[in-house]
Amino acid sequence: MSRPLDPLLLQSFVAVCEEGSMARAAARASLVASALSKRVLALEQEVGVPLLERRSNGVTPTPAGEALLARAREVLAQLERVRAELGEFGAGAQGSVRVLASPSVLAENLPDDIAAFLRRHPALRVSLDERQSAEVLRGLREGAADLGVLWDQGDTAGLDATPYRSDHLCVVMAAGHPLARRAALGFTDILDQPAICISPGGLLDRLLRRQAALLGRTPSYRMQVSSMDAACRLIAAGLGLAIVPREVPVALAGAGRLVLVPLAEPWAERRFVVVTRPAPLGSASARLLAGFLGQAGA
Repeated sequence: MSRPLDPLLLQSFVAVCEEGSMARAAARASLVASALSKRVLALEQEVGVPLLERRSNGVTPTPAGEALLARAREVLAQLERVRAELGEFGAGAQGSVRVLASPSVLAENLPDDIAAFLRRHPALRVSLDERQSAEVLRGLREGAADLGVLWDQGDTAGLDATPYRSDHLCVVMAAGHPLARRAALGFTDILDQPAICISPGGLLDRLLRRQAALLGRTPSYRMQVSSMDAACRLIAAGLGLAIVPREVPVALAGAGRLVLVPLAEPWAERRFVVVTRPAPLGSASARLLAGFLGQAGA
């Protein structure tokens, strides 16, 4: 039976690939270059294939080295999470979960659902960061996060996905806008209206551009902002309208300055998923939180 790969050798190999030089990687690891070189050679002997192309101006990974580099980063990140969790046991906590969530989910029910989870499991720790959906998935695949929550249109292949909540898109506009008294609006009703683009390049922006393209049109964006709060302030000032989830609290709507009109399109209901790494890689704490969120959205 072959021996498991030594994490110390993997760590040395990752350092060499990231620095592109034995000398710089050795300095980073506080080693002499010859000692680091021996570690990489030992790893190459262990796997039976060359992992680096050595040149006079530095080193680059071979195709086999590229494949190992991606896996090595995952393994080292997993080991670091294990170390952190065990350290938290000593401090009185019982595990931690790092969550990445898309802006829409974070603006809706997720904070309340996580708060309810922590009331039930006060010994656990949850960290929560906002990321675009593509970054959420990349963070999970690279081992930088334990759990992600995003719209179900992302590519979740190779990950475990649990249905979560859904939201409903609507058109938000100033109270005095000519369309503000409509009971519902179709997408074609607003395509010629000056609009605010929220989070350019995000999944919602891509959905709207795709639906417009199917109609042979393009959205008429006047401005671009990174948050719904910023968009709502521009809209209240009469600078355009935008499409946002109905479930997002809009303080200015409560003050009578904004109106939310349902978007009457079959694609206006979005469904979200909780995504985790497959069971052998994911932590028990992440699976516990994923199960709780799945029940909260049922």
